[in-house]
Amino acid sequence: MPDAQRAALEQRLDRGLGALGLTLDERARARLVDYVELLARWNRAYNLSAVRDPEAMVTRHVVDSLAALPWVGDGTLLDIGTGPGLPGIPLAIVRDGLAVTLLDSNGKKTRFLNQAVMELGLERCRVVQTRAVDADGEYDMVTSRAFAALDEFWRVAAPRLAPEGRALALKGRYPGDELSALTGMGVSWRSFPLEVPDLDAERHLVELTPEPATASPRQN
Repeated sequence: MPDAQRAALEQRLDRGLGALGLTLDERARARLVDYVELLARWNRAYNLSAVRDPEAMVTRHVVDSLAALPWVGDGTLLDIGTGPGLPGIPLAIVRDGLAVTLLDSNGKKTRFLNQAVMELGLERCRVVQTRAVDADGEYDMVTSRAFAALDEFWRVAAPRLAPEGRALALKGRYPGDELSALTGMGVSWRSFPLEVPDLDAERHLVELTPEPATASPRQN
């Protein structure tokens, strides 16, 4: 990518990070731009994303994913239906204490993911090609971005949560109907509006956790 175009990506990224109140070191910033360049290059041949313009990718993919960072701590994270690595790769780049499993059933996308993990040096990322319902393991966090309706996401995520684990769904508009569909599924939820700079669209994060089990009456 020409130096001028990379500089434009760096400028767009820095503006977004500043608006989110994030300060990243030079290595993390360079990796995020490297990721966008790699995605843009593969996208021309493999159609991994409907977003074609690299500068738009910075906002709509990278900064959009990083808006969820305040809810993502250290530990293990399963990113279901990750596609080209969203939000998993941006989160892995900026959160050193995070071990990320990138899961997708599409072989074209997992080939890209394996290449991205290798080129970006993401030693704490692994790629799994399988259906979400066939995922194994136990995770502190399970994420999704435009994967499925919340009830379907919860059915897949809940069995894969460690004790005290949380499922985090990145959504567009406030998903009122989807939240109503969670009634009776044994799940508690909280919704948070996200402000994504340079993006003229609504964004929300929905945090899902199992409802506390009701204690059995004491038998005398």
